[in-house]
Amino acid sequence: MAISRRKALQFSGVVAATAAISGCSKSKNLKPEQTLKPETTFKAPIAKAKGPRVVVVGGGWSGLSIAKYTKIFAPNADVVLVEQRHEFVSCPLSNLWLVDKIELEFLTHDYLQAARENDYTYFHATAIGLDRENRILETSDGDIAFDYLVFAPGIDYDYSRWTKDIAFETRLRQEYPAGFIPGSEHITLRNKVLNFKGGNFILTVPSGNYRCLPAPYERACVIADYFKQKKLKAKVILLDENNAITIKKEGFQSAFNELYSDYIEYMPNTVIKNIDLDNKTVETEFDEISFEEAAFYPHVRGAKILERVGIAKDAKNMLEGDINTLTYEVNGEKDIFITGDSRPMGFSKSGNTSNSEGHHVAKLIATKINKTKKIKWESPTTACFSAVSIAPERAIYIYTQYAYNKTDLTFNFTSTTSSENWLKDGAVNANSIHDWATALYADMFDK
Repeated sequence: MAISRRKALQFSGVVAATAAISGCSKSKNLKPEQTLKPETTFKAPIAKAKGPRVVVVGGGWSGLSIAKYTKIFAPNADVVLVEQRHEFVSCPLSNLWLVDKIELEFLTHDYLQAARENDYTYFHATAIGLDRENRILETSDGDIAFDYLVFAPGIDYDYSRWTKDIAFETRLRQEYPAGFIPGSEHITLRNKVLNFKGGNFILTVPSGNYRCLPAPYERACVIADYFKQKKLKAKVILLDENNAITIKKEGFQSAFNELYSDYIEYMPNTVIKNIDLDNKTVETEFDEISFEEAAFYPHVRGAKILERVGIAKDAKNMLEGDINTLTYEVNGEKDIFITGDSRPMGFSKSGNTSNSEGHHVAKLIATKINKTKKIKWESPTTACFSAVSIAPERAIYIYTQYAYNKTDLTFNFTSTTSSENWLKDGAVNANSIHDWATALYADMFDK
């Protein structure tokens, strides 16, 4: 007797369900040696390495530079860039995007393009663990065996000086993000600025070696200028834990005084004691300050993945990489490196610094792969432009490198030049901002 297609599908479903049930019941009766064992490893879906595999964790200014230049200096290397973001969004220059002076497209770049152009693999995943003995990086999308491993994961925030309450920290992160880790934080902050109606807008500057020393002062300037152009009854209140402006002091201080005396209130030596988000007040040692909007920039630390895999050093709670500062090698590991903003050296945590450092670290790795003579330590370069006004566009500039002091084993500024007279050189410096960024983006993403 013929049955309809619907009946046949129903029947096949019953058979499948019965088989599944009977299969489960049978498995209970299997002898121990017949029991199916789960896979012990979950391999990442990437092609087998054709040469020594170099895995780079983090697609920021350091990681991108290392991925590209390792392949240039050691063409036989198989380079894999592990990055949890789908696209690159630049933190440098983002202050100008906050006030509608540049397009988001200028800051946004394609990881797939970088990988195609420079003959390495972009692997979209998050690093979650490290098997040091078996030389395996564990990621959210599988394990990757490596010969050489570089961690360039950037920073994480440390809110512990303000609160130990995770719920309150979550509110700070979501409602008043710092805006120094690219992505949603910047979008939230931009909307705050563009939709601001007036009142106090609080910004903060942490002490220590935070990401991009001049950026909070630049941000205060461009936001104040935006409010000024909109003729808002508004004030940027800049609460600085440091006793003075940490870098480009002459240029920023003169801009505060001469351009924004009615729009910026700069408060050095100011440590926040309490933040009341419901009543929108900040308590310091001497004052209670009300605010309509804010971006709270806490202290920074090395990315938490370093701590998770056991290669972080708790130096004054910065939890940066535990490395040989001349070779970037993790102490006790000759083929694992840490670079970029998670390094422990006192270099500026800035894009240009990390990019130039990446060139050097790529050379170090290449000497191991190519079995060539070791090279000497090379100083990274900090070249930094900071806008002080947007109408007209004016900027200040600093260029510096670093010297290693063999006596006290520290790094100090050397060969520093600056241009802080924004009235005289500000327009030229402002034009150079875009040229600088275009050149650096090309260095990381183009062939």
